[in-house]
Amino acid sequence: MSFSEDICKLVKESSDPLLAAADRWERVPLGAVAAVINGFPWKSDRFGTDQGVPLIRIRDVTTGATQTLYDGPIVEGYWVESGDILVGMDGDFNVGRWKSGRGLLNQRVCKVIAVPTFYTASFLEYALPPYLRLVNQMTSSVTVKHLSSRTLAELPLPLPPVAEQRRIVGKLDVLIARLVRARTELGRVSMMTPSQRLALLRSAMSGSMTESWRTGRELEPIAAMLNRVPVPKQGRGGREATDKVLAGKAGLAINDPGVELPQGWAWVPLLRIAKQETGHTPSRSQPGYWDGGVPWIGIRDAGAHHGRIIDTTMQTISKEGLANSSARLLPAGTVCLSRTASVGYVTMMGRSMATSQDFATWTCTEALEPEYLMYALMAEGDDIRKFGMGSTHTTIYFPEIRALHIALPPIEEQREIVKRLKAGLARADRLEAEATRARALLDRLEAAILAKAFRGELVPQDPNDEPASVLLDRIRAERAAAPKPKRGRARKAVG
Repeated sequence: MSFSEDICKLVKESSDPLLAAADRWERVPLGAVAAVINGFPWKSDRFGTDQGVPLIRIRDVTTGATQTLYDGPIVEGYWVESGDILVGMDGDFNVGRWKSGRGLLNQRVCKVIAVPTFYTASFLEYALPPYLRLVNQMTSSVTVKHLSSRTLAELPLPLPPVAEQRRIVGKLDVLIARLVRARTELGRVSMMTPSQRLALLRSAMSGSMTESWRTGRELEPIAAMLNRVPVPKQGRGGREATDKVLAGKAGLAINDPGVELPQGWAWVPLLRIAKQETGHTPSRSQPGYWDGGVPWIGIRDAGAHHGRIIDTTMQTISKEGLANSSARLLPAGTVCLSRTASVGYVTMMGRSMATSQDFATWTCTEALEPEYLMYALMAEGDDIRKFGMGSTHTTIYFPEIRALHIALPPIEEQREIVKRLKAGLARADRLEAEATRARALLDRLEAAILAKAFRGELVPQDPNDEPASVLLDRIRAERAAAPKPKRGRARKAVG
């Protein structure tokens, strides 16, 4: 659907500071100070990537580059040069400068050419976006929103004297460049955070994080710990798998850093120190099985709580749904690994919950700290995903899950590792949160700078400037005398 409101009235009634204009300025329709050139409907069967001339489509407005070539007859008058201002006429009504070489203007993209004696292109580039946002917000559409060149030409832009426009642009360029540099630095901080987290996890799981802590300590040997902790009872398939792994006939390693294990650590089958189970999804055809208050973990829950304790879930099931399915209530501290679709999410139950069949779960014995297991699974997520099978719908099957071994330190060292990891990950969380807050502050600062510019407060006035009212009269006179442009005829494509 296209825009059908009175744009001048909307701008006048708007409280958006970016739509303001200094009292000493005039307002002028964009079409009075710039030419609005619509794109041409080039034949799509002549689009390609091998030969022809560059063709600028609506998706290219924000990127400033195109991969599409047009090899067909060319109608003159639709060329775009580097530095031209383009507006996407569908969707979000994006505006941007064309950054690449010469290309053809496709339909649903328009080129806006400012008349330099009336309006500088750089000032137009700063002024235009909030007006397009207003039109976008006030355009209702079930599918794709459409902007007409008529609406674009009617936008009531602020009209400072041309000399003042140049001073404003000069100041804005300096200030916005500083904000861009600040955002770049913040982007680096955010990009570092995932790699820092992974390095921290792998440092812990290799034993290097607690190397100095171990020195001189009397820790319970793994063998002694296993002698006092009974083998957990598994289900039918789990019992068979336990017999195999304890006999040394099966085994896949997790949290293997590729180095020799520290002294006092040992490879231990997970089935030896944790009860492995899975969940189930009650029948969706039975409404009484759902919304009954029993927390039920689905894939979306695991994605939202990856690496964290989960206390609330998006869906719940009823006791009846629990009783009439293979699901069962698992205790707090149970560690969950998503094994289908989005493989590799890890979370730990903060209270008793059930899960879908998309998870493998481990209820740990006294020999294994649940949070240590959660962090171990996170540290080697990429390797765990390699155990999965299926090209479209990846799944890790239970034979592989039940064969998993873990590099196990003494229980005291597990607790120390968990303590240090929680502190380190909390620091990473704070760093990321501070970067997010800083980005929001930069956005607000940019908006405040632009608002100050459009209020006419960013640069000093010059009494020698041509008054805006005189400029507006000159615009009207020159526009009335100007002949209407004509289009050229089609010619054969070049190249």
